[in-house]
Amino acid sequence: MTIVNNGVALVQGKTICSYPSLLKMVSLVSRALMSMRAWQLPTEQPSPSKYVMIVAPHTSNWDFFLMVAVASSLGRQIRFMGKHQLFVGPLGVLLRWLGGVAVERDSQHDFVTQLADLFRKTDNMVLVIAPEGTRSKVTRWKGGFYHIAVAAKVPVIAAGLDYAKKTISLFPPYYPNGDFAQDLANIQARYRKITAKYPAQDGSYPDKG
Repeated sequence: MTIVNNGVALVQGKTICSYPSLLKMVSLVSRALMSMRAWQLPTEQPSPSKYVMIVAPHTSNWDFFLMVAVASSLGRQIRFMGKHQLFVGPLGVLLRWLGGVAVERDSQHDFVTQLADLFRKTDNMVLVIAPEGTRSKVTRWKGGFYHIAVAAKVPVIAAGLDYAKKTISLFPPYYPNGDFAQDLANIQARYRKITAKYPAQDGSYPDKG
């Protein structure tokens, strides 16, 4: 069942993450496929039980498949946000079963508070967000991930997709201190040496060269 509250469809009930055997199969298959393409995936998982995972640089649709390989092995209740227009019909059912949370981004509803509340109600939850918000180059990240982490009192874990080295790095947990500008600079610094699939579209770190 899905309850829509102030512009956010809060996922209730079971998702794919509720079936460990199925999730393990997805993890094994996706990791095997990535290994065939010479990708090195993380072998150690983050220790916090709940956190916001940001994925960058995001310049290609291939980023999605890389993160499926990582997310399916975390042993957590994975959630991700999507435009509410996508959550209709059979596609909507599928997205919710995969852990999708429908958000009306153009509304005035406080989705940050609602997602923080979802964190409190969901054991072992990980919210996966691409802070750039688009595959095109951006000059600044969207701050939703940060404000959700602060409101939910959970750390931010940065996942770096390095296409040059074919590695996915999971950096140590970062606990926001409430200073958005300073925290954002510290978090983005972790992407300084990460190479995107399309470097010209990379907006993960200012003045990356």
